[in-house]
Amino acid sequence: MRIAIADDHALFRQGLKSLLRLQPEASVVAEFERAADILPGLERNPCDVLLLDLQMERATFADIEALVERAAVIVVTATERVDDALAALRAGARGVVFKRFAIETLMVAMRTVLDGHVWAPPELQAEMATRLREPAAVALTRREREIVRQVALGLRNAEVAAKLNVSEGTVKTHLNNIFQKLGVRDRVGLVMYALRHNLTAAA
Repeated sequence: MRIAIADDHALFRQGLKSLLRLQPEASVVAEFERAADILPGLERNPCDVLLLDLQMERATFADIEALVERAAVIVVTATERVDDALAALRAGARGVVFKRFAIETLMVAMRTVLDGHVWAPPELQAEMATRLREPAAVALTRREREIVRQVALGLRNAEVAAKLNVSEGTVKTHLNNIFQKLGVRDRVGLVMYALRHNLTAAA
């Protein structure tokens, strides 16, 4: 299997590369320190699996959708939050592996993904299954629900910020989190979701 590693910590990349060299079926064909370099790098160096860190110099959730066209994406992360795992899978990642796991677990995850399945740590699977059965709106905070309501009523970010007495930047941050939680791409998708799930009523 041809593997690319994307992580902004050089020591982690070097350590992982050394471990993968000991695996007869694995070959590291590319590595990336910056998120912006991944897509053009994969175009030059095709691979089967991309091992992607979520905590790079910018959030990589938005990048996953484009990257899955080039390789099977497995998120390798130190963050063990269910919300992050679900957001990555919704964006198109095929697996989630925690950095504390042994190389043997990573190899199992890669084989599973290349066989056409999704892989996640056992301790996450039950919680993820529960979340996936529930409406995504359940995961929204009270403030996020209020922002959804205001956007659905047609208010712009600046107007929402003034109404809630927060900065426009804070509203944008909340909206990015809301998009990830609800699996929508933009404000139009958010409004449609809000109407379908009755999120326009005052809390």
